[in-house]
Amino acid sequence: MELPASQGLAIYLVATLLAFSSAANLAQERNRPIVLDRSGGFQIGGSVINAPGNPNRTLSCDHGYVEYFIPWTPRQTSLVMWHSSSTQVFQNRWDGGPGFKDLFLGRDYPVYLWDGPRVGRANWGCQNQTYTPAYGDQGNFVSWNFGPAYMKWWPDVQFPTHDDAAWQQATSARYQEFNTYANVLLHAHAAAVAADSGRLGDSIVYLTNSAAGLRAQLTAVRSNTARIKGIVAYESIGFVFPDNANVTQSALGGYGPVVVPLDEFKKLARVAAIQFVWGDHRGPGDTWVQQSRQCAALINSYGGNAEVLMLGDDAGLKGSTHIPFADMDNAEVAVLLDQFLARNSLDGYADTSLLVETEKGVSGK
Repeated sequence: MELPASQGLAIYLVATLLAFSSAANLAQERNRPIVLDRSGGFQIGGSVINAPGNPNRTLSCDHGYVEYFIPWTPRQTSLVMWHSSSTQVFQNRWDGGPGFKDLFLGRDYPVYLWDGPRVGRANWGCQNQTYTPAYGDQGNFVSWNFGPAYMKWWPDVQFPTHDDAAWQQATSARYQEFNTYANVLLHAHAAAVAADSGRLGDSIVYLTNSAAGLRAQLTAVRSNTARIKGIVAYESIGFVFPDNANVTQSALGGYGPVVVPLDEFKKLARVAAIQFVWGDHRGPGDTWVQQSRQCAALINSYGGNAEVLMLGDDAGLKGSTHIPFADMDNAEVAVLLDQFLARNSLDGYADTSLLVETEKGVSGK
């Protein structure tokens, strides 16, 4: 579903007002200490397999890895940050400033950084893996929408274009992604186990980027969905469709479309809120944007709550890249997420009495 004109105008006006106050707000967030109750990590899901010809030798593999940070006075909703490139894009802004991890810990949201099976800190796979250098720096530049060609930056791009070290940090952070249909299903299964386990909390909102958006949609399809309350997919490359929508599944499947039975697709309509977010410099005929609109409309046709947000046209945030939550204006992008969470009643505190007592202690009243 495309945002109604009135709602798009409201978002644009809010974003315009934020342009005048973002510097002060960001300075205030930087000066506010992040107080944690606890942090840590764990593996979840996966398999234990026996060595061929030697059943006494085993390998624990194909699990996911979660690193978590729980604020002292946590909100009820956990933000599970699911990268396609690397967890680093959630940890810092392009210039090394605060990323979504710290911005939302400062807002008291529990944050979980997710590495899916075979990538990042969950890289023990149950099958053979071969790494072949792909020489992808130039491709990263274009696919991440920094500009139309390598080192030809969009004039308004939200990246420190004169900082060579920032570009080197960005392109060096990328993981091997294994974008095959089998890998998409492997990730979705492990993430569904994690969601259903309760170890990510009872109210989960996935923040995804790129190909992780397809994996999160399939996670909702494969889980019991009771704990999955929202998906905010930044530049999702791949979408799920029901088998009655006259959509043909991709033969490769790593980037969708993925077709599932209608009853399974309807699980997406039971998620409280879904938002597909797009950066700037994408034309109206962009294939992925069109697919997001079609997917959102189908979710809504079965009673769901899905929308498409164009950061440039709807919110007035110009120059957003493929990874807008790491952009130089990520504080403004964060405010849009604040509004989404509040609008869908996902911003409440887990223990309001504790919050009140803490505030009394801080104010001395």
